[in-house]
Amino acid sequence: MKKLVINIFAKAYGVYFNILALFSKKLAGEKAITLFSSPRKGNVLPIQASFLKEAEDIRIEVGGKKIQTYSWAGTKEPVLLLHGWESNSFRWRNLIRFLIDANFAIVAFDAPAHGNSAGGIFNVPLYAECTQHIVKHFNPSYIIGHSVGGMTAVYHQYIYPNNSIQKIVTIGAPSEFYELMEHYQNIVGFNKRVLASIEDYTQKHFGYGIQDFSSSKFVQKIPTEGLLVHDIEDPITPYHNSEKVHANWKNSKLISTKGLGHSMHQDKVNNQIIDFLKSKKRANFSA
Repeated sequence: MKKLVINIFAKAYGVYFNILALFSKKLAGEKAITLFSSPRKGNVLPIQASFLKEAEDIRIEVGGKKIQTYSWAGTKEPVLLLHGWESNSFRWRNLIRFLIDANFAIVAFDAPAHGNSAGGIFNVPLYAECTQHIVKHFNPSYIIGHSVGGMTAVYHQYIYPNNSIQKIVTIGAPSEFYELMEHYQNIVGFNKRVLASIEDYTQKHFGYGIQDFSSSKFVQKIPTEGLLVHDIEDPITPYHNSEKVHANWKNSKLISTKGLGHSMHQDKVNNQIIDFLKSKKRANFSA
């Protein structure tokens, strides 16, 4: 019943956008992308707060909004963690224990409009901008991103090249923005006119068309060593996303799993990530 109600509301938005586009194509695009960029959950729950209180917390201002960071001390290089859509820094709890045991310094932060960070809108360019502020403050050597956090890690290194970032890890990350938009269009049911207005919006505000915002394209310009971890049965982000990125990322390795889902909190995954961080930086190797 709940799923049916959600579907009805989603289709109602599609009808609204389609009608609005008849009168104002521009406004329809703005409304559609705003809905797409508005998280419905991801706040820190009481049961999650106790874990995050173990960290040192610092708030960093980005564009007039306070971004909540969490850090754990360590003797090894700092690792920056980027969570995914409608999540928060608590999602890293298992990996954080592994990183602490390995003596890495750790930094995590709640994305805009998530967790204890301010804001109501979330998108990859904004997330990357916040990441850049965090990078300047904490100077991490490694970045690990889950889902859209992985997409952000790649885009960040593309738009803000930084030789201090030695390695990037993506976990169940999407690659192509157009695939995300196709999924959104299928759920909501808006027409080609609305999609064209979204294209105009992304070109104007982000400098990219829907087809152009692509991790598989961005990594072609990234010399940083990368590890992609993806489950072949991922029900949220299809496995082919990481296959495509790996094929275009000269200095990357792809670890494929089966039956571990999208979140990938398992010890097996965390151990492989730790091993990758500990390994010596290699010269560029072919995909």
